[in-house]
Amino acid sequence: GIKYIRAASTNWYFSLDPSRVMLSGECSKDEALLSLMLLDNSAHLEFTFRKDEDNFYVTKLAAGLFPLPVYKTYSGFLSNQTLFKAANDKSFKCTSESLLSVSSELRIKLVRLQMQAFGVPDGQFREEDECWADFNHRAVPIIIGSIATGVLLGIVLSFLIIRDRHTPGYERL
Repeated sequence: GIKYIRAASTNWYFSLDPSRVMLSGECSKDEALLSLMLLDNSAHLEFTFRKDEDNFYVTKLAAGLFPLPVYKTYSGFLSNQTLFKAANDKSFKCTSESLLSVSSELRIKLVRLQMQAFGVPDGQFREEDECWADFNHRAVPIIIGSIATGVLLGIVLSFLIIRDRHTPGYERL
């Protein structure tokens, strides 16, 4: 799901529900455009993908929000970026939240995102390249657990070694 957030004293959330979104786009050998528009034209989101020898990524992200009854337009874009990078033979997947500021008044929250711009056989995503945030959510607890286990083992071994060296009483012959 994709959500728009207006950054001001009040936050408005607009979810781009896949059943209420019109998709359009175009594709060439090295560039692709994906446009998502709500059926009532109250919001749009455009991804411009680029492909090089090894990877694909989003180079431009444009967004617009036209909430009613507030007759004001909120829009913005990010360009010359390397967003959502993945290997050409894989898809990009991120289950963690990504928050992107496209202007001072508009931020986009991307949640449970999977995309692949080029080489999508039979309309199915290929193997995933995991985003950094998802990797951190898995790796950090494992690293902390390993460190805690190592420290605990060190304490136990130190105690056993010290105890064996200091045996009380006389030594037998």
